[in-house]
Order: sequence, then C-alpha cells, then structure tokens
Amino acid sequence: MSPKETSSTGRARAGGFLTPGRIAIGVVAILLLVFIFENTREVRIRLLIPEVTMPLYVALLVTALLGAVCGYYAAARRRK
Repeated sequence: MSPKETSSTGRARAGGFLTPGRIAIGVVAILLLVFIFENTREVRIRLLIPEVTMPLYVALLVTALLGAVCGYYAAARRRK
C-alpha cells in the first residue's frame, strides 16, 4: 500500500471511497439525468435548408459539445 492509502497505524484509511471529486462527478451525473428526463419532448430545428426533429436534450447537448469544441480550438490557436 502507498503512504497515502494507509494511516500511521498501517491500516487502510476509512472513507477513501468518497472523495470530493467522486462526489462532484456523482452530483453532475444526477443533474445530467434530471436534465435529460425533463427535456424529452420533440422539437423541430431548421438549419439553413434541412429541418430535423429530435428531443430537446439532444439538441442542447449537441450545441454544447460544438461550443466546447470551438472554444478548445480557439484556446489552442491562442497558445501557439
């Protein structure tokens, strides 16, 4: 065992499973599920010519992912 996993008595530390990072990920996962179940109605989206119908949460998540990719690209170009 590494020094981080043991206490001064040599036994494993209790409560090592629930770290702040794991709690935060759990909260985000629960919020994501609530978001999905609250936004299941179908919406029509028109982008220039084609019109598609999809659940609202899919449209919002795709838009968020595209925004994240654009932000990452802009930040990467700025670092060069």
